[in-house]
Amino acid sequence: MEQGWVKIYKTDKDYQADIVIELLDENTIKAVKINKRDSSYQAFGNIEVYVKEENTEKALQIIKKSAL
Repeated sequence: MEQGWVKIYKTDKDYQADIVIELLDENTIKAVKINKRDSSYQAFGNIEVYVKEENTEKALQIIKKSAL
């Protein structure tokens, strides 16, 4: 990951990462999803959501309010 990006969310469910990204997008925060799951079995590993460092606090508050 490039410098200046911070991991704010981690899950093993792809749909949860998509919900977080959509919530952040609705609040004008650009987020990216990185799939760190095992390519062979898809049962191991996580999906991580990253935002720019300057948006970290606001993004965490949005996620907390959503109760994910």
